[in-house]
Amino acid sequence: MIRSTPMGAGFALALCLLSHPAAAGWVAGEAERTIAFGFDAIVERHLQPVTAQTIALDGLRGLAEIDPQLAVALEQGRLRLSTTEKVVADYPAAPPDDAVGWARITVNAALEASQVSGRLREADSERLYQAVFEGALGKADLFSRYAGAREAREHRSNRSGFGGIGIKFDLIDGDARIVEVVDDGPAAKLGLRAGDVITAIDGEPVKGLDRGELSARLRGAVATEVLVALRRDSQMLQFTLRRSLIVPQTVTTAINGGIAHFKITSFNQRTAYSLENQLKDVRTRLGAGLQGVVLDLRGNPGGLLDKAVAVVDLFLAEGTIISTRGRHPAAANSFEAKPGDIGEDLPLVVLVDGRSASAAEIVASALQDSGRAVVIGTNSYGKGTVQTVVRLPNDGEITLTWSRFHAPSGYALHGLGVLPALCSGGTTQSAAQMVEGAGRGILPGKPAETLAVWRGTGIDDIELRHRLRETCPPSRRVDGKLEMDLADRLLANRSAHARALAASAPSRGLEALQTRPSPETGSH
Repeated sequence: MIRSTPMGAGFALALCLLSHPAAAGWVAGEAERTIAFGFDAIVERHLQPVTAQTIALDGLRGLAEIDPQLAVALEQGRLRLSTTEKVVADYPAAPPDDAVGWARITVNAALEASQVSGRLREADSERLYQAVFEGALGKADLFSRYAGAREAREHRSNRSGFGGIGIKFDLIDGDARIVEVVDDGPAAKLGLRAGDVITAIDGEPVKGLDRGELSARLRGAVATEVLVALRRDSQMLQFTLRRSLIVPQTVTTAINGGIAHFKITSFNQRTAYSLENQLKDVRTRLGAGLQGVVLDLRGNPGGLLDKAVAVVDLFLAEGTIISTRGRHPAAANSFEAKPGDIGEDLPLVVLVDGRSASAAEIVASALQDSGRAVVIGTNSYGKGTVQTVVRLPNDGEITLTWSRFHAPSGYALHGLGVLPALCSGGTTQSAAQMVEGAGRGILPGKPAETLAVWRGTGIDDIELRHRLRETCPPSRRVDGKLEMDLADRLLANRSAHARALAASAPSRGLEALQTRPSPETGSH
């Protein structure tokens, strides 16, 4: 028999269920606030128009990830949640755009369903939030997602830093062994070393703790102290360390002759700052001997938009870096380069592969479209959407797609990516042969013609964009030696580098590119 409950009575019932041992892991009022906040953010900001009703129905269907016997239907203006045996919740539907009303229905329905579902009864609050929000976001796009409180804190630490002592550790044969000590961090300043084994933190043994528990004990508020006991070979040592702000290192430098290689693994708060400082150091050491720079973005999944913009600005004196367009007014922006940065006169090569995404693609497309860099590798991932992070009342967060990237020449990066001027995928030529051909104006695959079509294709022309991507299919290079050799040889051959730039930069002539000042004439 279908049980119909008025909205107010249903909410009262949900509140009564909280003290029942069979209730789900939510506290109704807290859960309603969190879900309403999330639903409202999705409705307001998402790139595609959605209603609270649509995402709530998808969210309720997400409960089937916990208990597959649950089914959701909206029929004749009523929301019904049922099992194969009976209807467990039946409410009048809220208006389509009423985020608060649909959040209340979602919470009530889940609490009532927990009375007949053992799996829902066993689910804690985070598992329920995850099921609902992942259901709500699952059909929107591949990149919108929910992170629970613990995971969200880790994400915030990676983006903005955390209070820590400046080490990386691994669990090896049951020991918490330090594998890296961050330069200039508290641990480095007091002499902790890679290979040291952590035995106790604040007097408590760490044996048996998992990685998350160890990290939680080592981290804390900036300027607070932590006592760490270590085993170093046969010595037992103890250090009192004062935590400082630790931002993960994302930039490393290698020098090959007169060419500087900067590997950028992601884009966080310190990426542009680190790159600028490392580039300054290289220019000081090499002086006029610096022939050029390689930015290695292979495998880089992206990160913070503004830090990708700042990286481009280091090498670009003027012009558009990237623009973003979305449904929400605040999602539309254009970012412009400003003159006076340290890398504006340096010849550039950018390396990408099928795992270079998002912020990495911003850097590659901006430097290619501006005529500043030759892009080498395979087609990039094609993740050209911008995510905004919404912090929820439960301390979790929704990463929500709300705009698209457009390269300086105007094309949308999403679903297309960045096409290298020199494609290393599937080639039978050596690096020397490819550079020799570039010096004669012969580039495999005729990138100038392909890029002209590439830049003119619309976001909705899915078939053409798919065909274009197949001209240099995205792939992950296992060793990457060909791309690195190609980059070094190209930067050492100014004529070949200039011709490759001319073939890939829109509306830029070879003569103009050949008159670019050499590294030694620029300001340091």
